Amino acid sequence: MIEARHLRVLRAVAATGSFSAAARELGCTQPAVSQQMKALEQSAGTPLLIRSGREMRLTQAGEALVRHAAGIIAGLTAAEEEVAAIAGLRAGRVRLVSFPSGSSTLVPGALAALRAAHPGTRVSLVESEPPRSVEMLREGDCDVALAFRYEEGWRETPREPARQAPRSADDWSDLVVRPVLADRLVGVVPEGHRLADQESVEIGEFADEPWIAGCPRCRRQLVEVCESAGFAPRIDFATDDYPAVVGLVGAGLGVAVLPELALASVRARGVRTVTVEPAVRREIVALTLPDLAQVPAVAATLDELATAAAL
Repeated sequence: MIEARHLRVLRAVAATGSFSAAARELGCTQPAVSQQMKALEQSAGTPLLIRSGREMRLTQAGEALVRHAAGIIAGLTAAEEEVAAIAGLRAGRVRLVSFPSGSSTLVPGALAALRAAHPGTRVSLVESEPPRSVEMLREGDCDVALAFRYEEGWRETPREPARQAPRSADDWSDLVVRPVLADRLVGVVPEGHRLADQESVEIGEFADEPWIAGCPRCRRQLVEVCESAGFAPRIDFATDDYPAVVGLVGAGLGVAVLPELALASVRARGVRTVTVEPAVRREIVALTLPDLAQVPAVAATLDELATAAAL
């Protein structure tokens, strides 16, 4: 196997015409140069130098190897410099996936802080809700996923027994998990609603109300919470768009339960928020794979996302 250090010695010998002169140029001993040239000829399987008295000249194979050596050494040098830049956070790329309300509230501040600290690190962003975003991480389609799951006790449960016990959507045991925020769900009612001036409302008090539900995962969570309070919610409208949910509530078409983070990204006109009991929270986290967590740019992104809620 031809090694880069042997190629550097060959180039020095070709340029200077002798082992002793090459040794002086490389800052080593003449026997060391001779030993490395023997190792290179053994790897090549053919003589590379013709010794004539004190002078040396290249064989045809030696000339070919010297000709390619410049490009090989230059490529290795460039690779070493690029790796050093990535390790030192002077360069790097991170592919981030986030759910929409996280993209508009947590992500901007985190990425601004990352760019200020490490301007050579580039981050791309796409949006996807969990569990799809977590699947993207495991499939190698992103490096970091900003995701959420509901706290223990309010987790979504399978509607049918699993035959082969597949991994739960909220099973992150194979991933590196960085906590970001505990995001409480609040009730959203129209202004003038009978409960609009209440500080705290039991979820059962909404039993007879029409509901506007959010994304499919949040919708299932709503049904589970309501059923635990002894009623099935009458869902008149369902939309993945949080501004649409707030608009429908503001128009008096129903009530909703939304995460506080989602409301922070929406102009909440014509509505009031009330604290809902019992408390329901979703856990917002930044996820990556164990090996990726060792990459400096990924680790820095996790750090900034973990502190984003305080910005």
